[in-house]
Amino acid sequence: MTAQDALARHRLARAREALEEAALLAAGNKWNGALNRVYYAAFYAARALLALKRLDSSRHSGVIAMFQEHFVRTGAVPPDVARALPQAFARRQRVDYGDFAEAHGSEFQVLRDDVERFVGACEDVVTASDSPSG
Repeated sequence: MTAQDALARHRLARAREALEEAALLAAGNKWNGALNRVYYAAFYAARALLALKRLDSSRHSGVIAMFQEHFVRTGAVPPDVARALPQAFARRQRVDYGDFAEAHGSEFQVLRDDVERFVGACEDVVTASDSPSG
């Protein structure tokens, strides 16, 4: 396993951990925190794929842009699945920085489902890169 593969797997593990944290927060009706953790799950998964190409950015918007360029435009991740990343980013920005912004359970559940699919698609790409033909 290459260093990039190991880093990608580490970042995917962080993504799964963030989803678990989101579930714990949701169980306590802490929707803003849960939505934050769902976004970070998508962010870590996107950075996992970027690691495969030795790419990264210090800015969240940079990660999103590079992910779109290298994985959505190339067809590695379907656009309908990939849209979860910028949507989660926008919602996280709203609840983390917006005065009086409150997430709701239904909003969280829809986004969580979309991000679960996104993380799964990223895991598929990393798994395919591990195969001899990948």
